[in-house]
Amino acid sequence: MTLSVTLVITLLLSVLVGVSLGLLGGGGSILTVPILAYVAGLDAKEAIAASLFVVGTTSAVSVVAHAREGRVRWRTGLVFGAAGMVGAFVGGLLGGHIPGTVLMIAFALMMLATAAAMIRGRRGQAAEPTTGDLPVLKVVLEGLVVGLVTGIVGAGGGFLVVPALVLLGGLPMSVAVGTSLLVIAMKSFAGLAGYLTAVQLDWPLVLGVTAAAVVGSFVGARLAGIVPEQALRKSFGIFVLVMAVLVLVQELAVPLWAVGALGAVVALSALVCWVGVPSCPLRRRAATPA
Repeated sequence: MTLSVTLVITLLLSVLVGVSLGLLGGGGSILTVPILAYVAGLDAKEAIAASLFVVGTTSAVSVVAHAREGRVRWRTGLVFGAAGMVGAFVGGLLGGHIPGTVLMIAFALMMLATAAAMIRGRRGQAAEPTTGDLPVLKVVLEGLVVGLVTGIVGAGGGFLVVPALVLLGGLPMSVAVGTSLLVIAMKSFAGLAGYLTAVQLDWPLVLGVTAAAVVGSFVGARLAGIVPEQALRKSFGIFVLVMAVLVLVQELAVPLWAVGALGAVVALSALVCWVGVPSCPLRRRAATPA
């Protein structure tokens, strides 16, 4: 592909970054890092650092639309975000000295774990989501851990913050989405500061990708209040799962036929469990009220 075609494709795909952030409160880095690394051709560390700027700026813009609809828990978000900034800055310093392939594989493995948590949901989910702020100590500890992960691999913003707020904190999905954007913006810029001590960015490209993502964020924010919460949570998990597999395939050079064969085995196993095993966990989960 020519340079101009590559740039156009990169910008079009970047719109999806904004849609993901506005709709799901996360997934921005999950898309941005592969787009910059595999489409725009940046090396892993530069792609991760650039994604922190793109996602941080887009999140800061998108949070305004969610705040207008009352979908931001400010106290929780600011405390979580402040703790996350500390962890993200330290993670950014560390990430600049870790091999790129190791970073990308760690990125994908975290995505797999998070996808499983979001698709499965919380145990005993019959309880109503909380409407109050989370305990400060719990928020600080979660923020530090998530921030450290975000800074190291340039991801883990929304796709770790949203599950933390939904699965551990009990916030409604729509509120967790809006609140996570505030946290992501704070942590992303802190992580970027750490990375910029070791990485140089192509700022014209980064600013163009950011502008396209901001446009997409307005679309995503409009959809966030419309899509049912249960469908939103499961769709988020499936999306993260697919992206994790794609990153692993790329980094480990796994043949596509092997991925297809593994997928067929998993699908067949799930079907056998559903049809022939009375105590199948899939069946029990499906029967659990949302």
